[in-house]
Amino acid sequence: MNALDFKDRRVLITGGSGDIGRAMCTAFAARGAQVALTYFSDHDGREATEKAIAEAGGAAPLCIRCNLRDKGAAAEVGQQVLEELGPVDIFISNAASGVLRPAMELSAKHWQWTMDINARSFLALTQVLAPKMPKGGRIMALTSAGAGRAIENYAAVGASKAALEATVRHLAMELGKDGITVNALCPGVVDTKALTHFPNREQLIQIAAMRTPNGRIATPKDVADVALLLASPLAQMIQGQTIAIDGGYSILA
Repeated sequence: MNALDFKDRRVLITGGSGDIGRAMCTAFAARGAQVALTYFSDHDGREATEKAIAEAGGAAPLCIRCNLRDKGAAAEVGQQVLEELGPVDIFISNAASGVLRPAMELSAKHWQWTMDINARSFLALTQVLAPKMPKGGRIMALTSAGAGRAIENYAAVGASKAALEATVRHLAMELGKDGITVNALCPGVVDTKALTHFPNREQLIQIAAMRTPNGRIATPKDVADVALLLASPLAQMIQGQTIAIDGGYSILA
């Protein structure tokens, strides 16, 4: 039996129009999974994901446009997926947004917006999906190094990711008895479209590559590969962890 065969498995990946989301959607679809994905405004990205899945031989995904910032949106997405696909085996919370400003310049609106998308939507979707998950279900959330480190202009996003990681640990404690694992994936610097929002993008990439023991920064495929592993039977005893996918960058002082 191939542990990475996901035939007849149902997967929901939020933020499926981005580079990392696309890599994960494609990886699971190519291995037989029926994929559902969410996106908000990146129609070109959503079309690119559909194309990548088709080229990989996967079935056409269920694409749901939504704004996870909106109250009730996450629960509505969960209900739609249950109605159209049935209970999911794997849920990956990848959608992210936030305000990149110094902490002293953050408004209440900035804070709430970032928390709602990056942390609250993960919990809201889990509350809908987990009760229907079969034993052996897998839940993952994408976090970042900013959850535990201070990064310039990253106060709101970093705080939201720290909240996300804490939520992962508590859900792991609560859902483990049901045979469900809950873990966080923490990519290092990955050259994606999202990184273009950082004014020092080129500097970040150059420094990360120089400091990484593996000699290069991670790619979206690297992240997708770890998601496949955690979703497989091989990872049934990995529970409540934050897994760094950074080539060793985070081990350095």
